[in-house]
Amino acid sequence: MGSGMEVNKNKFIEDWRTARENLELNFRWTRRNIAIAGLFGIAVPILLYKGIVREFHMQDEDWGRPPRKFM
Repeated sequence: MGSGMEVNKNKFIEDWRTARENLELNFRWTRRNIAIAGLFGIAVPILLYKGIVREFHMQDEDWGRPPRKFM
């Protein structure tokens, strides 16, 4: 039952899977990696925070309240 159903492995998929399994061993910090980490780890959260605080201040101004302090 089920004989003759051998699986042919795709070399490219197997290479990709091996690279994914060993990513932490092969990772190197480069200029590009540092830039991406700085952008998404520092710049984006700061810009999101500033935008949210600005929105709260605009709502406080509309309702005649003093602006709240965050952090």
